[in-house]
This record gives sequence, structure tokens and C-alpha cells, in this order.
Amino acid sequence: MSSSDHDDVLRGDAPAAPADDRPGTDEHDAWTRLVEEVEAWIADDPDPQTADELADLLRTAREDPRSAATETAADLVRADAEAARTELADRFSGLLQFGTAGLRGELAGGPHRMNRAVVIRAAAGLADFLVGELEGASPAPRVVVGYDARHNSHRFALDTAEVMTAVGIEVLLLPRPLPTPVLASAVRRFDADAGVMVTASHNPPRDNGYKVYLGGRVVTGAGQGAQIVPPADAAIAAAIARVRSVASVPRAASGWTTLGEDVVDAYVADAAAVAPGGDPAGRERLKVVLTPLHGVGGAVAVDVLARAGFPDVTLVPEQAEPDPDFPTVAFPNPEEPGATDLALALAAATRADLVVAVDPDADRCAVAVRDRRAHVRSLGPETPQADGWRMLTGDEVGALLGADAAARARDGGAADDATLACSIVSSRLLAAVARDAGLRFASTLTGFKWISRAEGLVFGYEEALGYCVDPAHVRDKDGISAAVRVCDLAARLTAEGRTLVDALDDLARAHGLHATSQVSARFSDLSRIGATMTTLREAPPATLAGSPVTEVVDLAAGTDDERGGLPPTDGIRLLTSDGTRVVVRPSGTEPKVKAYLEVIVPVPHDADRETLDAAHGSARERLAHVAHDVRAALGLDAA
Repeated sequence: MSSSDHDDVLRGDAPAAPADDRPGTDEHDAWTRLVEEVEAWIADDPDPQTADELADLLRTAREDPRSAATETAADLVRADAEAARTELADRFSGLLQFGTAGLRGELAGGPHRMNRAVVIRAAAGLADFLVGELEGASPAPRVVVGYDARHNSHRFALDTAEVMTAVGIEVLLLPRPLPTPVLASAVRRFDADAGVMVTASHNPPRDNGYKVYLGGRVVTGAGQGAQIVPPADAAIAAAIARVRSVASVPRAASGWTTLGEDVVDAYVADAAAVAPGGDPAGRERLKVVLTPLHGVGGAVAVDVLARAGFPDVTLVPEQAEPDPDFPTVAFPNPEEPGATDLALALAAATRADLVVAVDPDADRCAVAVRDRRAHVRSLGPETPQADGWRMLTGDEVGALLGADAAARARDGGAADDATLACSIVSSRLLAAVARDAGLRFASTLTGFKWISRAEGLVFGYEEALGYCVDPAHVRDKDGISAAVRVCDLAARLTAEGRTLVDALDDLARAHGLHATSQVSARFSDLSRIGATMTTLREAPPATLAGSPVTEVVDLAAGTDDERGGLPPTDGIRLLTSDGTRVVVRPSGTEPKVKAYLEVIVPVPHDADRETLDAAHGSARERLAHVAHDVRAALGLDAA
């Protein structure tokens, strides 16, 4: 669209409505204010594509159905105009909220979407925050900026570099699209005061996001190099809100430093070193299928695993290269059904030992194994599942890596100063592992911004496939270094004629079988999220799977009990007399309410395979019953 076309749109009046459909005064005034806001945003938008997009929407919203030749045509014009007004109202419902997850949203024009105008404002606000925090300090603030291969990620990273360089901040830009853990490691490696990663992680293709880390002189101690937490998030959000316009933000044409490949090489060396030693022959024999789900983790993960002594790694060819459209998956999250089907099929065809999937920015890791018990739940005679392949849950991988980290700390003489940590929605098995090994345990709010701050952390995880195995270098979840630890453990067990499933059975014998599952509900009407939580607070269930509920804790009030004190968060924890636990909370990154279920089935220390099989069957039945009751309590369809 030309500038004159834009001017035509901006000069237009509010659409004339038919005499029998003319809006009331309040409605007309609201529409007039919205038009003024849209016009101002278009004039200030630095991106012609999103400016054109908004101008087209505004033009459609202004179309007058009375000019149509027929009543049918008028109905179509009226419907299109109404849809455009609704879309504009949503896009201009407020500035995309900046919080502890930074920014994340759909790519489109307008303040409530991810676009260059919003990113430039965010960069300006973050720059203002950093300059204020380090006022009078020398040298100037240092910021590392990274980006993945999603649509507009590179452009958003350059916008950030331009804004920060213009106000005197030293900017180090990663050399190419890279995993989030590379950025997180660079923040610590360069002692940066902040880091920015442009990524939407495992969100749909239409989304992008903006993660912020603080370190250097701004945050010290255990949280140095971790993602932001309050009150920094609110301070940055306030600084963003003070930005008057994109036009008022200075931007430099040059002056930042683009880092070389040595920053990637340093990360690869550190990640490969998380599992030192080991039997070289055993590692060489381990056959791994790996998928990066069209993200940026494939080549880096293969390099790391090769450096660690695992050369037999096969990438899923259809998903090996970065592709921002994620063409082979409905949702690029290894937790989602179907996301790892290609990897499982390749593993079954090639008789692999292990499947590893990292999400598009490679900060999460999923693992699949062959499990004899999985035959019972197979999906059909021609599927990998029928051959025994199944995805391990995040809690199962967390328990395996946690037990391994505990053994490493104990054998290294560091048990007294070591901490295992997981979020409040993760399994209680890690606490039992820590207690048995003589290590400290920390239960935190959800998110690695909290987990990574645990004092003395040697391992932390959350059930959503996030694992921190190397907090000295990456103060965040890291799917690639976690994959190295998983492969190392699998290789050692294989050398003993055992598997990861056998190691899980050992944990069940030692601490009881901890089985977990989820119930989740996605909402298009976000108001229903709060209403659902209110319903549960006002009328919690009296029983779950037939066991009386003995404890109802509203996490919004904070906690101070034997499980450890936690600051307030929106959530509810239910505990029954038989030890079943349910935690319900709104998702921090998606329009969902999630319920995290856990049952514990006692298992004798000398339990044989038949006894363990029976325990697993009992756990599945109980989880299904609990899930039914939770859905009923949340007012969801129990089907």
C-alpha cells in the first residue's frame, strides 16, 4: 500500500451505519476512539507490512453496507466490517503484557500483538531499566542478544541491537539462529548485565516472543544469568509503558558486535562435558534418533552428542532443518500428541535404543524408550507404540536425572552443599531422592526463573520437559545438555544389560511408584480461566478417586509449611488421605487451566516384575479416576 493509500485510510470517517442499524452514542464514541488509536499506531509503525495490514483492516471496518448492490452483498459487507472491528478491538485492547515470561504473542500489527513496533518499545524500556539500574557505573551495560529461526526473529533481534546501541549499551549479537541455551550460557560467559532471546519456544508458528535474562551487575548470587522475576518485570514493564512512540526511540545503524562461532564452540564444549568419562565403547554403541521439530537445535545437539562420545545419532530428516512453519506437526511441542510420531517411527524402523526430541528453541527435552509394559496400551499392530515405544513423562526423566545428579554429588563429596529442586507441580519423587541421598531439596514456583535460583543447585526440573543439569554455565533449562546426561545414563545401563525403564523400577522400589498425569482445558474466552479457578476455590471436591480430601491450600495466599514457604501464586493444591495430590493453576504461557495429578502406590523393596506391573496398573486406574473427578470439579466435560 502506498503512502497516499494510507492517507486515504487515515482521512476516513467512522463508517456510516444504516438508519435502522446506527450505533448508539457510547458505541460510536468508542469506535471513534479506536479509529484514532489505530490511525496513530499506523502512522508510527516502522514496518510497512504490519502498517498495511492494519490499514486494510481499518478500510474493511469502514465499509458501508448501504453501498452494496444487493441485500445479500450488504450482509457480506456488514459481516466483514463487524469481523474487522472485532479484530481491531482485540489488537488494540492494550499493549502486549510484559511479565516474567517477557513477551509472547501472535505475529501481527497492533499493540496487543508481536511486531516491530512492540519489540522496539520493549527494547527501549529494557534499555532504560538497565541504564537506570547501573546509573553512574562503568563500563556501560552489556547485553547479549540471540534469536531463533521463527518468522521475524532476526529482525526483532536487530531492532533490539539498534535501540540499545543508540543509548550507549554494549550489544553482543549471536552470529546466527541458535538455541536458547546458547544465549543463556553467553549471558554468564560474558558477564552480561542482561540477555534477550527472541523466541516463542514451542508455541504455534504464528507466534513469537521475547525472553529477558538479568545478570552481571544487575542480578548477583544464585539468580545471576536467570530469567527475570519480580520486581524487575514490573519495573521493565513500567519503563516500556513510558515510551511515547516508536518515532521517539533512537536507533543506531551500526555499532554492535556480532559474535563469532567461538561462542557456539564454547557452549558445545560445556554441554558435552556434563557427562565426563564413561565407557567410550558403550557410548559408541548407543543408537539415538533425534528430532529438533523444525527448530534450531538439531545441528548443535548432534555436535554436542558427538563431542560427548555419542556418534550414532540420526536426525529425523523431515524435521532436521529449521522451518518457521513447522510443516510436519500440528503443534511444535514434544508434549503434544503426534509431535514425535516421525521420530518414533524412525526409531522402530532402525531398532534405535533411544529417542530424543528437543523443542524448537532446544531448551526442553523429551525422551522415548521401549517399555515392555507399553504393549498393553499400544495403538495398533503397525505403530511404534505396538513395538513398545513410549514417551517418558517429564517427571520420569526428572527423577532419573535427579537420582543421577544426587549420585554424582554424593560420589564427589559435595552432598552437604548440593540442592535438588523442582516446581510445585512436579512429582514429589525428587524430594524423596534428595532426602535419601542426604541432599537439600527446594520446591519452587513454576518456571525456571524460580528453579534456577535455588541455592546450591546441582539439578532442577519441571514436569514440562525442562531440566537444568549444568547450572554453572546455563542458569535455565537446557534440552541439549539434558540429552547428554540421558544418553550417558542409558549407555551405562545398557552396558549392565539394563534400561532406563529398569532404573525407574529401582526408584519405585526405593520410594514407591509415583505416577503423574494432567488434565487441561484450553479457553478461547480468557474470562473463563478466572471463573474456573473461582469455582474450584468456592467448591473444592470432597473426595478424589474415593479418598477424602484432607487439605485444600489456596496458593494465592502463599504457603509456609513443611514443604517450604512459597510466595503467592494463582493456584490450588489438594491432598487426600491416601497421598494423592492435585495442583490446579492457570498456564503461564497458554490460555489454559492445568491440573497436575499425582498418585503414589506403595511398592515392596524386593518387588518383582509382576508386582511392579500390578502397581503400574493400579496407578493408571487411580489416575483415570482422579482425572474424572477433577474434570467434574472444574466444570469440564468428563468425557
